[in-house]
Amino acid sequence: MTDRDPGDFGRRVAERRQELGLAREELARRVGMDPGYLEYLEERPGASPEAATRLRLARALSTTVERLEGSGFGEPVGTGHPPGGIAEVLELDRAACYELLRHGGIGRVLFLADRGPAGLPVNFRLLDEDVVFRTGDGSIRGAIDAGGSIGFEADRLDDALGEGWSVLATGHGALVDDPEVLQRIDALEIRSWAGEHRPRVVRLRVEEITGRRIRRHL
Repeated sequence: MTDRDPGDFGRRVAERRQELGLAREELARRVGMDPGYLEYLEERPGASPEAATRLRLARALSTTVERLEGSGFGEPVGTGHPPGGIAEVLELDRAACYELLRHGGIGRVLFLADRGPAGLPVNFRLLDEDVVFRTGDGSIRGAIDAGGSIGFEADRLDDALGEGWSVLATGHGALVDDPEVLQRIDALEIRSWAGEHRPRVVRLRVEEITGRRIRRHL
């Protein structure tokens, strides 16, 4: 039993296609599908293709039908069967790290709390070469007021391919109160998935940034 929205399958197809850098026309060609139907599938909530079509889409997207249907949502990434092939770990330079972060998304703020090391997820964007996000007056605010270094980590992992990347940035965070800077950050339209009002804006001035990517070769 699941509580997935009927439109999740098409939305996950679109997300996976974009992740692989495929144009809609190219995916339709690989699947043997009319591009118009693929557009309908990706954008129409409730669209439910037949089983054979789901299988062809999964194969063309190098994933599984189960993943496109949202299976494993309640499990950490990497709980499935170990992927095949030989893993290669690549060190990412500064430019590659920023390229992975430039669209924003969800990452984790890493800091020292009263109970010890902690990490909390936030929606983020980049302002110049700094990480910006919104928060409340809780533990992240306390760590910033304490003046110590904080970290920020973002990643993307693919269970089906056994590939992924991670980026870690460290520096000092500060609450933003400059009206001009706040206006620039407001223009980035950072939206919290938690849906709560988060009145504080934090700018992490990055002092060091590193990253790794895992690729697999058969």
